[in-house]
Amino acid sequence: MRKLLVIGIGAGNPEHVTVQAINGLNRADVLFIPDKGASKNDLAELRRQICDRFVTNPESRRVEFDVPVRAEPTSSYRVTVDDWHEAIAEIYEGLIRDELRENGCGAFLIWGDPSLYDSALRILERVRHRGNVGFELEVIPGITAIQALAASHASALNRIGDSILVTTGRRLTEEGLPANAGSTVVMLDGKCAFNTLADKDVFIQWGAYLGTPDEIIVSGRLGDVGAEIEKVREEARRKKGWIMDTYLVRKPGE
Repeated sequence: MRKLLVIGIGAGNPEHVTVQAINGLNRADVLFIPDKGASKNDLAELRRQICDRFVTNPESRRVEFDVPVRAEPTSSYRVTVDDWHEAIAEIYEGLIRDELRENGCGAFLIWGDPSLYDSALRILERVRHRGNVGFELEVIPGITAIQALAASHASALNRIGDSILVTTGRRLTEEGLPANAGSTVVMLDGKCAFNTLADKDVFIQWGAYLGTPDEIIVSGRLGDVGAEIEKVREEARRKKGWIMDTYLVRKPGE
C-alpha cells in the first residue's frame, strides 16, 4: 500500500526542520511541492531550499502542483472553505494515484505543524473516504508559528498556572478576549482584529515572517503600538505580495 508522510517543516526557518522530518523527507520517493502562484512563490521556494539542503536520497523526485485559489466567502465561510477543500482533494487524489507506485512513499511538506490550522490532514481524509486510492498516513510534527513567536520575543506563552487560548482573527472580532483566557494567541488574521479590542491596555506581541531573514516583531501596549503594527504589516504585505503573521495578547498582570 502507498505511504504518505505529512511533514511539519517549521514556521519559515530551514533550521526549524527536525531530525525526524529530515529522515522522513529522505524516506519519500516523491516530494509534493504546492505552488500558490507568483505572489507566494517564496513559500514554494523555501520548500525547494529545504529539499536542496536536507534530501540526500538519490531516488527521490519532486512533483510541483498548483493550489486553487479559495473564493471569497459569500453567504457562508464554511461552505466556501468546504468547496475549496474538495477541489484540493481532487488534486491530491490525482497526485497519489498518478505519481506514487503501489508501494511507494510520498511526502507533503506543511508549514508549521500539520495539526494546527492546516487543512492537509482533513483533505487527505476526504481522499481516503472517496475510496478510489488507498494509503497509510504518518504525521511528523513541526515547530509552529506560535513557538517561533514566543522564541523571537524571548518570552513564555503562559503566565504561571494560567491558560492559553489559540483562536483566529475572525473569532477575536466576534467574541473579543475571553475573561478566563490568561494569554490569547491569534492566527489567520487578515484584518488586524486586535484593533477591535476595547481594552487598549492589553499587551501584544506581534510577529511576521517568523524565523526568516524578513522577520518583523513588535511588542507593547496595544494602544501604543496597534497603529504601528497595522502600518508595518500593510507595508510588508504590499512589498512581498503576501504576509504570514501571528500575535499574542494578554491583559495587564504578571
